[in-house]
Amino acid sequence: MSGRGAYYKALYGGGRSKRRQNGDSFGGGHPAFTEEADIFPSGGPPSRPRAGVSSLRSELQRLEGRPYPAYKDLIGEWQMEEFQIFIDKVQSDPFAPPSRFRLRLPQHHAQFPKHMFETEIRNIALCDFLTRAFHHAIQRSGIDQAAEGGGWHGSKGGDIRIDQPSQHVLRRTSMIVTTDAVEARCHVSLPARGRSIEGRRAAQLLCERLPAVARAAMYFSRQKLTDLEAHIQSVEDQEYLRGSLAKHGLVAFVINGACLPRRSGVDDRPLTSQQDDHLVLFQSPPSLEVRIGLPNRGEVKGMGIPAGITLIVGGGFHGKSTLLEALQWGVYNKIPGDGREFVVTDPGAVKIRAEDGRAVTSVDISPFINNLPFGKSTGNFSSADASGSTSQAANIMEALELGATTLLVDEDTCATNFMIRDTRMQALVSKEKEPITPFIFKIRPLVNQYRISTIMVVGGSGDFFEVADHVIMMDNYQAYCVTEKAKEIAASHTTAVETQTAPNTTKTPGDTISDRFGVFRHRVLEPGCLNPKGKVKATARRAISYGSTDIDLTCIEQLAEASQTRAIARCLQRLGEKVDDNIVNGERTLKEILESMSNIMSSIKQPGIGLNGLDALADPWSPLGDLSLPRQLEIGFSINRLRTLRIRKMKINPSS
Repeated sequence: MSGRGAYYKALYGGGRSKRRQNGDSFGGGHPAFTEEADIFPSGGPPSRPRAGVSSLRSELQRLEGRPYPAYKDLIGEWQMEEFQIFIDKVQSDPFAPPSRFRLRLPQHHAQFPKHMFETEIRNIALCDFLTRAFHHAIQRSGIDQAAEGGGWHGSKGGDIRIDQPSQHVLRRTSMIVTTDAVEARCHVSLPARGRSIEGRRAAQLLCERLPAVARAAMYFSRQKLTDLEAHIQSVEDQEYLRGSLAKHGLVAFVINGACLPRRSGVDDRPLTSQQDDHLVLFQSPPSLEVRIGLPNRGEVKGMGIPAGITLIVGGGFHGKSTLLEALQWGVYNKIPGDGREFVVTDPGAVKIRAEDGRAVTSVDISPFINNLPFGKSTGNFSSADASGSTSQAANIMEALELGATTLLVDEDTCATNFMIRDTRMQALVSKEKEPITPFIFKIRPLVNQYRISTIMVVGGSGDFFEVADHVIMMDNYQAYCVTEKAKEIAASHTTAVETQTAPNTTKTPGDTISDRFGVFRHRVLEPGCLNPKGKVKATARRAISYGSTDIDLTCIEQLAEASQTRAIARCLQRLGEKVDDNIVNGERTLKEILESMSNIMSSIKQPGIGLNGLDALADPWSPLGDLSLPRQLEIGFSINRLRTLRIRKMKINPSS
C-alpha cells in the first residue's frame, strides 16, 4: 500500500472498523481509502443491519417518554425507502448542539447528469445550488424553527438545519455529489419534553418531514433546470474569468452593469432601485474597458485594472470604498443575481489594514521600520500589543510571506504615519529620527522587485500620484480614468516623495524610492506551539476559542462565512494536536506547512468521485456538514494571530 491509503492507515491504524464493514466509504478523513475501498463511509457506531422506515419509526415510538440520552440508540445507518440515513452523532440533551445527520440518495434515483459535476468547479457549483435548495425546502416546510414556550416541561427541538450559504459560492461539506450518490448533511434538534424523548414527534420529523425536504432538494427532476444551469454556468464563467486575469495583464475586472452597493452593513445582498432610486450601476471608463470571452456567457466588457499601482480617488461618499470592497470579495465566486458575479480579483489579493493591539510574533518588518527606541530589533519583531504602524507593517510582511500577489488598501483603515509623511513633518522630524519608512516609498519597489501590485483608496494625500500607474476617480458612483490629470498635478507640485529621492547606500529610517524593497523572511514554527491544550471552537465568523486563548480574526476582512472559520479552527487543531507530526516538524516554514496541509486535503479530493478535501479535517467516521473552504492565506493569517505562536528560526526568501 502506498500514497493516500498508506498515509491514513498509518494515521488511524489499519482498515475500516468492524462496526463499519457493512457500509460504503465516503467523507471523513478516509482512513481506509485504497484502491479496493468503497467511496462512501457509512454512519457512526454502533453498527446495525440496514433497517427500514418502519423500523426507525417503531424505534422512535418505543423511545417515547424515555430519558433523552436514549436517543443515542439511534446512532448508525437506517434505510428509509430510497434514502440511506446516517445518524453520526446524537446530542446529549435538548440544550446541547444539535445531532448530525446525513441523507444519501443513489444517483439512479437522483439522476443528475454527469456533465453537471464532472469538473471541480461544476461540482462545487452544483453542491452549492443543492445546499441552497435544501435550505429553502426546510424554510418552506416550516421546520427551521425549534418548538418554544411551555417552560421546562414544554416541547423543545424539532427543527432541521443545513449550513446556510452566503452570497459566495465555496467548496462546502453540506452537500456532496458523486457519480454514485448525492449526500446532504444536516443538523436535527431531536424533540423533547423537558428531558424526556418525544418519540412520536421525532418519528414524524425524521420519517416524514425530513425525507420530504430531501426529495425536494436532491432530485434532478425537482430542480428548475434553467436556474440550475444558470448557477453552474455563471460560477464556471467567474472561475474562468479570474483565471484569465494574468494573461490579460490585469489584477481585477469589474463588468459593466455590476451592482456594487449592498443593502446594509449586515445584509450582503445587492441594493435595489426600490430601496434607493439613486442606484448607479457600474460602467467602465472607456480607456480602461476590456473585452474577455467566457466559455458560457461569451464576451463580457468591463473595467480591467492592470497590474501595478492603481489609485481610487474621489470625494467622500462617492463610491471609493464600495468599489474596493467589491474587489476584496472578488477572490470568491458569487451566486447569480448578486450584482458582483463578474467582479473578479487576483486570487492572491489581500486586504491590508492597521490592527492596533494584535499580537505579532517574530516578523521581519525592517523594510518599513528600523531603529526603534532602546535598540529593539525589527528584523525579528514581536509584540503582544502592536501599534497601528507596526501592525500594518507586520500585516504586509506576513501577506508577502504567505504568497500574496496584490495588496488592497483603504486609507480609512490605515495608520497615517505608516502611509505618508509630508514635507512639513520631514522638516520638523528628520529622517534620522523617524523609524518608519512610509508605504509611499515602498509601493513602487514592491512592484519592481516582487511584482506585487497595489490597489489603494486615497482621499487625503495626492503624494501617491507620483508613484501611481493608474488613477481612477469615483464621482457620483461613476468611474473615470484621471491618470493623465493626476500626473500633471504631480509634476507641478513638490511632494514628500521628491524631497526624499536622493539614493542611500545603507538602509536608514529614510529609505527612498528605489528598485529594491528589501528582503522578507519565511518563519519556521516551533513544534508544539499550535497545541491548543484544550477545546477548540469557532465562536463567531471572526473569532476562535483555542484552548485557553482566543484568536481575534476581526481584521481578517476576507473571511466570508463562519463555515470558513470553523474549517480554520479544525485545521489549526489538527496541526496542533500532532495528528500530522511530520508537518509541524521544526523545519517547515509556515507557508510550507499550509501547502502540506493543502496537499493532504487535495489527495482525497477527486472531482467526479466527489471526495471532499475538507473531510480531512473531520473525524473519519463522522464527517461534518458545516465547513467551507478558506484560502491558505486566511489560515496563515489566523495562525499569525495566535498568541502562543513560537518561531524556531527564519529563512530568507530566495527571490529577495
